[in-house]
Amino acid sequence: MKLEIVLEPEDDGTYSVHCPALKGCHSQGETREDALINIQEAIQLYLEVANEKAREIIVHHPKSIAIEMAV
Repeated sequence: MKLEIVLEPEDDGTYSVHCPALKGCHSQGETREDALINIQEAIQLYLEVANEKAREIIVHHPKSIAIEMAV
C-alpha cells in the first residue's frame, strides 16, 4: 500500500509529518529520516487499530463475513 505523507521542516530544525488520508495520523522526528521512520510506525499502528475496530463491528452483525485481503 502506498500513502502520501506530508513532511514539513520546523523552525527548531526538527520535522513534523502527517498522512492526510488517515485523519489524526501525525508524527515528528529530530531528523528527516527519524520523522519518516516514525510516521511509518504511526501508520502501521493506525491501520491495526482501524482493523480491530472493524472486526468489533462485524461481531455485532452476524450476517457479515470477514475476509482478509492484502493491499
